[in-house]
Amino acid sequence: MENPNLPTRRTFMRQSACAAVGMGALVDQLLTMRTLNAAVTTGNGEFDDYKALVCIFLYGGNDANNLIVPATAAEHAAYAGARGNLSIPQADLLTINPNQSDGRSWGFHPAMTELHSLFNSGDAALLANVGTLLAPTTKADYFSGSAALPPQLFSHADQQVQWQSNVSDTRSGQGWGGRLADCLRETNSSEISMSISLAGTNTFQVGNDVLQYHVGVNGPIGLNQYQHSDAPNPSDPRYQRSRHIDNILSLAHGNLFEKQYTDVQLRAMGNEKLLKDALDQVTLNTEFNQQNHLARQLEMIARLIATRDEIGMKRQIFFCAVGGYDTHGDQVEPHANLLGELSEAMSQFQSAMGSSDLNIADKVTSFTASDFGRTFPTNGEGSDHGWGNHQIIMGGAVQGNQIYGNMPVLEVDGPDDTRTGRWIPSTSVDEYSATLAKWFGISDLNAIYPNLHRFGSPDLGFMM
Repeated sequence: MENPNLPTRRTFMRQSACAAVGMGALVDQLLTMRTLNAAVTTGNGEFDDYKALVCIFLYGGNDANNLIVPATAAEHAAYAGARGNLSIPQADLLTINPNQSDGRSWGFHPAMTELHSLFNSGDAALLANVGTLLAPTTKADYFSGSAALPPQLFSHADQQVQWQSNVSDTRSGQGWGGRLADCLRETNSSEISMSISLAGTNTFQVGNDVLQYHVGVNGPIGLNQYQHSDAPNPSDPRYQRSRHIDNILSLAHGNLFEKQYTDVQLRAMGNEKLLKDALDQVTLNTEFNQQNHLARQLEMIARLIATRDEIGMKRQIFFCAVGGYDTHGDQVEPHANLLGELSEAMSQFQSAMGSSDLNIADKVTSFTASDFGRTFPTNGEGSDHGWGNHQIIMGGAVQGNQIYGNMPVLEVDGPDDTRTGRWIPSTSVDEYSATLAKWFGISDLNAIYPNLHRFGSPDLGFMM
């Protein structure tokens, strides 16, 4: 018998038809209304401390079946039999001893030496088998059609949006990070956005009121070849060009659209200068590998965090990302390099957060996300698009040295499989992100996550 509280596949088809004529926009409006109500009614926005969330998105679908690997002889043999040429030798694994265990033994990929140390020291944890869901879904549900499934499950673009929006039953244009920022928009006194991206435009930080502010690895992005008027240098080739721009922007405009455009341009130029001047005063003691692109992004995030008091920040949401995780072929060495890059970059960032010049490790939480997991069996040279995946959470407020959630039974056509080595998630993205949002200071989680009430764990327990 179908659970009346869960969306059926038939219900979802009706919802999809509505989405085609604007349901996505309606959902965004309703989310905005609920978020604003939450900001008014729950006291969000009144904080005397600082906190930051750092989303590290792994574009392409990380194969976490090789991030964490069974370590006992029998289970590793079964793993190796399914993974074939993708399997990591048992002797090479970096074994762990979590505080709590389901009785199985695990080890990290040998390229993740830094993450292994972070996990053992309690500064990092793993969340097992998390993915996009409309409601709790079992293998029986999957094959009987008794519960609806997220649309376009194995599509990169769709799953990236669903991971970042946290609204899996319609095409929402807003992200859960953007909704957080909308809810807490009065927290900061700065003109600069709470939401800063080091990796371009993303859905995660799209809100109704708070816009993404894009920063490069070398700092804020200003007008090309523009020289600010507070440091005039007539011999500089940019001088005359820059003064012409100043003159144009100082003109009075009777047209409201022209005036608004000018105001936006002036605000952007002012914010760029404000942030650049603040960053010029920052020196980090931690060294970041300049050949590691993710490390360079995280280094800039660390520098931005160092300016928090000067620019008036109490809450910040950062987004950084790397690609290359769509490993259908030639997987072994490129994936090892990617995991090594991730491990090194996260470790260097955590070192910066705990260093004497910042000393803010317990106020900054970093977490990974990715399109989806990948198939357990090899396709001959790599792995194909999967579903449930394992994610890393790192920070001084993380209750580390633990694996949260439920690791799947690593068996093709087993109880957690769709028969093709795609794990059915046992934990939803809603539960994952709601746990982070609660730590961040959101009291009305349902205002941010409209489907959270369908799941049993609004707080998974990995944050202090």
